Amino acid sequence: MTHIAIIGAGITGVTTAYALLERGYKVTVLDKHRYAAMETSFANGGQLSASNAEVWNSTATILKGLRWMFRRDAPLLMNPRPNWHKYSWMSEFVANIGNYRANTVQTTRLAIEARKHLFEIAEREGIDFDLERRGILHIYHDKKGFESGVQVNALLKEGGLDRRPVTTEEMRAIEPTLRKDYYGGFYTPSDATGDIHKFTRGLAEVCKRRGATFIHEANIDSIAQAGGGFVIGWADLSATDAVASARGMLKVDGVVVCAGVASRHFAALLDERVNVYPVKGYSITVQLDTAASRNATPTVSLLDEAAKIVTSRLGADRFRVAGTAEFNDFNRDIRADRVQPLVDWVRSNFPDVETSKVVPWAGLRPMMPNMMPVVRAGRTPGVFFNTGHGHLGWTLSAATAQMIAGTIDGWRGLNAPPTASLLRVEREFRHAS
Repeated sequence: MTHIAIIGAGITGVTTAYALLERGYKVTVLDKHRYAAMETSFANGGQLSASNAEVWNSTATILKGLRWMFRRDAPLLMNPRPNWHKYSWMSEFVANIGNYRANTVQTTRLAIEARKHLFEIAEREGIDFDLERRGILHIYHDKKGFESGVQVNALLKEGGLDRRPVTTEEMRAIEPTLRKDYYGGFYTPSDATGDIHKFTRGLAEVCKRRGATFIHEANIDSIAQAGGGFVIGWADLSATDAVASARGMLKVDGVVVCAGVASRHFAALLDERVNVYPVKGYSITVQLDTAASRNATPTVSLLDEAAKIVTSRLGADRFRVAGTAEFNDFNRDIRADRVQPLVDWVRSNFPDVETSKVVPWAGLRPMMPNMMPVVRAGRTPGVFFNTGHGHLGWTLSAATAQMIAGTIDGWRGLNAPPTASLLRVEREFRHAS
């Protein structure tokens, strides 16, 4: 039986493990944390959003970023401190402006396919993750913003998404807790929301029951070719002081890097280049402890285009609000001045929601300069990548897991073709990226 090691136990790593187990592989997942889904897959915005598939490589994004540079509460913030990786990444980002249209259309198609796979997995395995299939409502405050939305909508529709314009009155019918006057909006009924952490932890348990091994608290420091396969070495972070030098070693046939923002580091260990950059995002989870708060909180997911803020209702008593993009290298600090705009947004838009219990969080999105995930084989036989999903890891992972599993099948000379719809999306994705 072919033994595959997966580096990273976030949403991409665990969905990849599940896809490989279904195809008959022996799977070992390694992660530096004590549990699965403890970094970017911990508390994101919650949206399974094909409607948010627009890539960021546009002149408009760059101009907004320049205007926002000196605002501490800006949706996008960049630390101007010199850093070769950051500025070289940005130069590649600018170079991909010409691919904006094609990449947006292809990401939309991939997101639609991924939702189908994720819903099927959850139903088949009985995973409860506070799924809400009420759609996503994009709200616009002025004519200029709405007209930009019209242009984006044309690309999303080309990708196969039903995203329809709605008036203020229609918006209130879709989500009755909305009280402000808006210029208009777009509604995507097929989009959904859910708790990424609950799903990933639940799927990890499914993988364990199916025979996968999870090695946690493993600080991987070496990956070497040996005997037609690979030997992975790590320091055991769970070791006590008495055995502080404890190490682990694992011999496998192949390696899949699903390590989020650490993927660039692991690629370098394998003599590969994966230009992932960490883009920090923030979220707050508002605890809805009273009936009044619960009744005043939206159940339909929202995306405020001006503020770049998204929301998700996670069960009866939690409201997730997320946003911002911060280019500040591997800094994971939770800054009060970045969290406060999220709290203020809730108070302004839903004043009857009590915000006395708010849990802040910050995570690093693994972004590629072209905003497309890396789903491919490496130069060395037996090395594979499923990483770099940026702000859409939750949305895309169920499909990219199937894609990389199919690539591994090809490497082993197996013939297990994916569904026709995924095969078409994958073919177009390979061409676009």
